[in-house]
Amino acid sequence: MSQSKQIGKHCLKQAGPARRALALPLRPPAFTEYIHMKNKQHSDVIIIGGSYAGLSAAMALGRALRQVLIIDSGLPCNRQTPHAHNFITQDGEKPAVIAEKAKAQVLKYETVHFLNDLAISGRKTEIGFAITTTSGQEFHAQKLIFATGVRDLLPDIKGFSDCWGITVIHCPYCHGYEVKNETTGILANGDFALHYAQLIRNWTQDLTIFTNGKSTLNKEQREKIDRHQIPVIEKEISHFKHLNGKLEQLVFRDGTTFNLRALYARPAFEQHCKIPESLGCECTEHGLLQTDMFQKTNIPGIFACGDNVTMMRSVANAVATGNTAGAVVNNMMTEAAF
Repeated sequence: MSQSKQIGKHCLKQAGPARRALALPLRPPAFTEYIHMKNKQHSDVIIIGGSYAGLSAAMALGRALRQVLIIDSGLPCNRQTPHAHNFITQDGEKPAVIAEKAKAQVLKYETVHFLNDLAISGRKTEIGFAITTTSGQEFHAQKLIFATGVRDLLPDIKGFSDCWGITVIHCPYCHGYEVKNETTGILANGDFALHYAQLIRNWTQDLTIFTNGKSTLNKEQREKIDRHQIPVIEKEISHFKHLNGKLEQLVFRDGTTFNLRALYARPAFEQHCKIPESLGCECTEHGLLQTDMFQKTNIPGIFACGDNVTMMRSVANAVATGNTAGAVVNNMMTEAAF
């Protein structure tokens, strides 16, 4: 996946009495999330990002008995999304519920620890890497896994951010079934507009393209779109009319309106965390961290997984890449020690 940060500047406190009562029989004192940090500055692996990909990597490593520190600041990119879909066993569940359940399961492994903080810098050391956080602490590990996602750069259209992840959506596989056959728009231009038109027409044929200004579709693209009687509207958008994120109308600068129930958009994005690039990790032409099929970056000892490495942004894919990263990291460490 989400996006300004509210950073906890201290370690998490122990859970309340009710939670302790439930947690203590499962995992005696460690289930309270990494309290005495100054006594635990060295780990086998530091995972930066504690959502689906990071937690998946942590589970693989925890089950391999590795000492793991997860650092996460607690504001995932999909926090407005009401339901997650296309993730088997969890279809229709709230994203936060999935994440909390995953976190509780991962933290039952006594070698896995969680810090609510923000990693702000990293450096290479003789034995691996060091990560500094906003709370002023420095943590060391042999390996790093970045599961930090991306930050969407939402267009400056009033109402867009309120609807983002609810009825202004990016992925038909995640959200298309819920708005099938509805009056649907595509906010895109050029190649993206054609791609979305071809794809989304499978879910609804009540489809309109909004270029928010002059169309950049070439003649061939326009002919394909016209063949399927998909209108292209080039008017500039003033704002979105919505009710609690549920889109009702696009309002154009000339005062006219267009009724809609869903709108697909693909805003620009940037890496949520700049530490990998500061350590020499390369990015693709699309601004994603470059990894191989084993989630390795070009820097030995640094791995990445989740939305920061792929255009296929989904819970299922994040979990899969995180699992791969965790397993590969453990395998490398076992080979090195053998």
